[in-house]
Amino acid sequence: MNTLLMIEDDHRLAQMVVAYLAQSGFEVQHAASGLAGLDLLQHTTHPPELVLLDLMLPDIDGLEVCRRIRALPSALAQTPVLMLTAKGDPMDRIVGLELGADDYLPKPFEPRELLARIRAVLRRHHPSNATTPTQELLKFGSLVLDRDARSVSLHGQACELTAYQFDLLWVLAERAGRVLSRDQIMEAVRGRELEAFDRSIDVHMGRIRAAIEDDAKTPKRILTVRGVGYVFAKQQD
Repeated sequence: MNTLLMIEDDHRLAQMVVAYLAQSGFEVQHAASGLAGLDLLQHTTHPPELVLLDLMLPDIDGLEVCRRIRALPSALAQTPVLMLTAKGDPMDRIVGLELGADDYLPKPFEPRELLARIRAVLRRHHPSNATTPTQELLKFGSLVLDRDARSVSLHGQACELTAYQFDLLWVLAERAGRVLSRDQIMEAVRGRELEAFDRSIDVHMGRIRAAIEDDAKTPKRILTVRGVGYVFAKQQD
């Protein structure tokens, strides 16, 4: 059974989510505050596979919780985070993604969409074995992507990326030299069309550039094609 952690101070919503996800084989641990959630994440005997994180919490807000999760040691820091956000707070969503959240879902939400988002994030974080041979290692000069290890290194040094950001980078690198629209990238990674005015892709690209470019302000690996999308450069130093 998959174990999730929900950090949410709305007890009624939490009870509904716990009951609904249980029908699909998920065991949901619930914490009603940010500090309680962080304590549970670090000290439980069975760490959760994903954190459902509300932004509006009574002690520290969800953005600070996300920042602290990403600062935890080793595997805990890589725990996927799905933010639950108020519908009118696009800046909070952007900041959350910049802090390392893997996805977001505006409130109020349909339980079925929450379940679909959870499954999509878990698939990205724990990809199943492919039934057909695929290229597992991509090298572009000093930049190396390892699909099996889900790791990226530059000049021999590890690059810190979330599971979602690794998938975005892989989609681009696997199609090096080909210009991809934002819709094509999001469809390849999330399996759904880009939402209207969804600019989260640009936030993630900024994070990826900060990790893999020698100078993120003058990128040479991931290039923006104005009015179209992005292209991963084939020829690199």
